[in-house]
Amino acid sequence: MLLTSIRRDWSANPIREMLAGAVATFALIPEVIAFSFVAGVDPQVGLFASFIIGIVIAFTGGRPAMISAAAGSVALVAAPLVHTHGLPYLFAAGLLAGVLQILFGLLRLGVLMRFVSKSVRTGFVNALAILIFAAQLPHILGGDWLAYGMLAAGLVVIYLLPRLTTAVPSPLICILVLTAVSVGFQLPVMTIADLGKLPDSLPIFSWPAVPLTLDTIKIIAGPALAIAMVGLLESMMTASVVDDLTGTPSFKNRECTGLGIANTAASLFGGIAGCGMIGQTVSNVKYGGRGRLSTLFAGAFLLVLMVLLKPWVSQVPVAALVAIMVMVSIDTFDWSSLKTLVVHPKISSVVMVATVIVTVLSANLALGVAVGVLLSGVFFTFKVARLLRVEAEKDEVSRRVTYRVSGQVFFASADVFVDAFDIEEATGMAAVIDVSQAHFWDITAVAALEKVVERFTKHGVTVDVLGMNKASSTLIDQLNGAQKLKDV
Repeated sequence: MLLTSIRRDWSANPIREMLAGAVATFALIPEVIAFSFVAGVDPQVGLFASFIIGIVIAFTGGRPAMISAAAGSVALVAAPLVHTHGLPYLFAAGLLAGVLQILFGLLRLGVLMRFVSKSVRTGFVNALAILIFAAQLPHILGGDWLAYGMLAAGLVVIYLLPRLTTAVPSPLICILVLTAVSVGFQLPVMTIADLGKLPDSLPIFSWPAVPLTLDTIKIIAGPALAIAMVGLLESMMTASVVDDLTGTPSFKNRECTGLGIANTAASLFGGIAGCGMIGQTVSNVKYGGRGRLSTLFAGAFLLVLMVLLKPWVSQVPVAALVAIMVMVSIDTFDWSSLKTLVVHPKISSVVMVATVIVTVLSANLALGVAVGVLLSGVFFTFKVARLLRVEAEKDEVSRRVTYRVSGQVFFASADVFVDAFDIEEATGMAAVIDVSQAHFWDITAVAALEKVVERFTKHGVTVDVLGMNKASSTLIDQLNGAQKLKDV
């Protein structure tokens, strides 16, 4: 079994895996450089992080074929710390964030992804696609006719070449063709060298240059926790997307631990912390990436491009990378979700749209997902609460009213439960509350049942509670409510 897993992750179709990883690498470059500026650091800090994270997580991660690197969500959290305290404190915060992520994985907190609904995941994917495209707009809108022509040519190559051959991913051909044209005709177009300072050496191991004091912990604790949570959330969401695309499972807890190890390593080699990159991951999967080799090659190839092949990579036109990112945004967006907006339940559609709107307006993926999860929980709670039924059956001969309760009694349905009992209707009669088809979940539910019994008792009505299931009885006993309720 282990040998089969190793063969699948590392040696299945190696050429296709490496080509897919190469596409993901070129899709990484513009985003990583842009995110570095967002965080207020040199591009080499983001690039160092990206190839270290990619290499480490290829071995330690729980989702094969997923691309992880320096990400915008982490950059947004890191920016205030860099601005206030400087780069060494960012490395220290990243190191602490990595340790926290390792701890989260060991505590098996990856199961929390079960609470993220399909609607939230779809909204997350669509919002990220919009943000990826929006990040290209400065290059698109600020260009001249030559830049537009290069962009159009790149898109033509990307989308038309696969109709002729799929032996080599079309984005790689796009880069080669546009670079050859740009260099051959000496076209005055923006290149990668114009985006910022690129690395000119290998990263060096070094401990963050901060004092090991309690004050330092106070400074980095908040940002570290935020980096850890945002990074885990985006990685878990990206892993779920790959699960859906490939029809294979991932190991969320291992991904938590693996990301923590990768971020720890990145921080110790002068890089910013990172997480899963959904756009690049989708691109990797689209072009055949299925195993860990594609992830490893994406990181290793980035190192080769940025250090050993820097003179040639510097001449790649930005228009070629923009064309790739436009393709990535188009492929990332779930276009079928637009058709299902009017077919799916309105609540699900509202959750999806709200996730997209909040994420795009705030440019904060964690906030958008948090709002989506919160709305899903609220809507689910109200939906379950409405399923509670209390039906009264009066028997004049025996002078008894039987109340049959069905559904879930918890904090959201407790008031509905209490209001369903008509005290005046039962005056002068005996009351029987049949809860054999109901379940009491929390202290609010127990208090509601106690309240109903007390109301009947105050009006001289004797009450019997029938059919209490074992779990509900145990809860009532634990909450010291058994003396008030008679279960016969």
